[in-house]
Amino acid sequence: MRNVTLTEVYSHPIAQKYLQRSGLAHAIAVTCHAYKLAVKYGVNPDLATKAALLHDIGHYEWYTDGEWDYEKYKENDIHAIKGAERAHKLLIRLGENPQSAKEIALAILLHTDSYLPEGSLNQSTLQKVVRLADEMDEEPGGGHHYRKINEVTALKTIQKLDEKIDRLPNSSLKESV
Repeated sequence: MRNVTLTEVYSHPIAQKYLQRSGLAHAIAVTCHAYKLAVKYGVNPDLATKAALLHDIGHYEWYTDGEWDYEKYKENDIHAIKGAERAHKLLIRLGENPQSAKEIALAILLHTDSYLPEGSLNQSTLQKVVRLADEMDEEPGGGHHYRKINEVTALKTIQKLDEKIDRLPNSSLKESV
């Protein structure tokens, strides 16, 4: 039994604010990829889809002279840190299991290495699934953040994912630690 559905997360005003800023179409696409990868690799799809949906909610818009500055973003961005914090706070507020909220936040924190020092990390399978799902939807120059999706379509997609997750055996929803 899940404490919080993906639809509840998606519909919250805080999620809506930051999903719109970072690219709703990208968030939805990454969420769909994460579901498929979670099933494939035996990861809790509830945690994977929530982390994927919220993975970019920490984005700050980097502009120079009123124009999006992708190079400035790549050089200065720490969105995964801010996003992990925002996601954790939102999930706890919604009533998510604290351990699940922490796992989701850590997957968001580690979905990109753009701000990390050189070297390799030993990531959990959940963290790898979220990173791979994000990479599957990337476009050159950050174009994936600017694609559009109809909000009705986005909500229906999220609701369908909730239905798929609810139909899975409970063993698929165990903690992914």
